[in-house]
Amino acid sequence: MSRPIRVGVQLQPQHAPKYGLIRDAVLRAEEAGVDIVFNWDHFYPLTGDADGAHFECWTMLGAFAEQTERVEIGALVTGGGYRNPDLLADMARTVDHISDGRLILGIGAGWFQKDYDNYGYEFGTPGTRLALLKENLARIDARLHKLNPQPVRRIPILIGGGGERKTLRLVAEYADTWHSFANLEALAHKSDVLAEHCAAVGRDPNRIERSVPWPGAAKAQTFVDAGVSLFTVGISGPDYPMEKVIDAVQWRDEHNPEALTGLA
Repeated sequence: MSRPIRVGVQLQPQHAPKYGLIRDAVLRAEEAGVDIVFNWDHFYPLTGDADGAHFECWTMLGAFAEQTERVEIGALVTGGGYRNPDLLADMARTVDHISDGRLILGIGAGWFQKDYDNYGYEFGTPGTRLALLKENLARIDARLHKLNPQPVRRIPILIGGGGERKTLRLVAEYADTWHSFANLEALAHKSDVLAEHCAAVGRDPNRIERSVPWPGAAKAQTFVDAGVSLFTVGISGPDYPMEKVIDAVQWRDEHNPEALTGLA
């Protein structure tokens, strides 16, 4: 199945001493023509000053929903163990309504131990975190079907990660989009593994969007040839420079002239 090329921006909510800097970056990103505005679900910076300024993910997504008009919004990605999954489903449904059906529910198993330790969550092991993610995805799916009112649309699920035995099985079972940090060679191999999991659950792997970080204009086409259709540029505070974002949008428009920005 052929997909339009899309461009996202991940506004990393770190090193911005005032939320207004992030609010301004959201406006500039939408005006630049991105398709999706993501943040991330951490409690501390991942780069630079480890104890620098940082804001919380889902509260911010509610603000994104009110502020924007066209772009989809979401977390890249939500920490799967940070919230009761039924509550998370309700939060997602609410932001979906605030945005009039523009939320993407990005989720992963979690990995940054400082978040867990300082906020009182059990870090566990990769295996226990993936087991919890599996349990939580089932509960999220069940809760989304029970909520009144229902979401504006069927909320797309984005799963981040590349573990071949467990994560990709969850992608096959639940995801509309799979976000990977794999290089080209690894991406091709993991796509084959994902296809095996899809066959096991009776799903067409071509219905799952492939997503990677923006590799730059010189390499982007090779990823498209490998099945990628969503590129995301990560930028950080306090300045949130848009040069790479604009480059990615221009590349998208040159290689995807008929695609509509926004909801695809």
